[in-house]
Amino acid sequence: MSDFMLSDLTKDLSEDELSGGNIANLPLSEPKTPEPEGNARAKFRTIWISDVHLGTKGCNADMLIDFLDNTDSETMYLVGDIIDGWRLKKKFYWPSAHNDIVWRILKRAKRGTRIVYIPGNHDEMFRQFTGLNFGGIEIRRAAFHETADGRRLMVLHGDEFDAVMLSQRWLAFVGDWAYVTTMKLNVLVNAIRKALGKPYWSLSKAAKHKVKNAVEFIGKYEEVVAKAAGERGVDGVVCGHIHTAEFREFEFDGKPVEYWNDGDWVEGCNALVEHQDGRMEILNWPDIIQARREREAEDVAEAPGLKDTQIKAEPAAADGPREAA
Repeated sequence: MSDFMLSDLTKDLSEDELSGGNIANLPLSEPKTPEPEGNARAKFRTIWISDVHLGTKGCNADMLIDFLDNTDSETMYLVGDIIDGWRLKKKFYWPSAHNDIVWRILKRAKRGTRIVYIPGNHDEMFRQFTGLNFGGIEIRRAAFHETADGRRLMVLHGDEFDAVMLSQRWLAFVGDWAYVTTMKLNVLVNAIRKALGKPYWSLSKAAKHKVKNAVEFIGKYEEVVAKAAGERGVDGVVCGHIHTAEFREFEFDGKPVEYWNDGDWVEGCNALVEHQDGRMEILNWPDIIQARREREAEDVAEAPGLKDTQIKAEPAAADGPREAA
């Protein structure tokens, strides 16, 4: 795996598309921070993640690494915008943590996890390789997934249903610039919050919920995507794209249609998982990390009391320290 290069995927792209070779020359080397050995992992039947945006400063790489180190699954879907080709064309940015994420995904494939990669609009340069398999990763334009309890779900990134992307591509790039600016502010805000001992908080996510037009757009998008799933006769759809993890149930021709959005790893840091019985759940990883820290803090708080009890029960001998048992 150490000699795998992204150029294997991008060798046929034009010079303009590669912007000086930035994307093609990303080496997928051994990780700077290897996976921890013997980690107790939560086992799921299926995991969906999207909108990681590797190659940008907004990517919450450390949080995603923590997620990958603490979970496992039989199948993993990468539902688009994993690598942000738009930003890499403009400015090269590829820290070791981003390499560690790709390495972990490749290692999962090597261990036998089925990895399905569905490129989105930010990593659309990989769509031309639809149907091929690289390093154990299947590249698909879309996929259909059957849950353990027999439901059939359509899986796709979702930019296909974004009216802005379809009709005004230039506006999408303007929006991307505004979004990246917000992400930089988000990084600064959370660096300050971390220094103050406060948990992670998404600036842009909070802003979206405050802005009426954003809320209306999200609601309309969810309806359109669910309707497309209903027209195709499936039980539901899993998508990403709008960075808003959500479950909603719609109705099409008298039949319920499930809408699942697996969120992102820039703002909310979410993943969608399927349990062994087919039950679906959206995981909000910052909440899980915070709960873990609180448990660890409680354990530390209890530890000195235990030690004091042991010291009182077993005082040191007068002629010197006791030998360890």
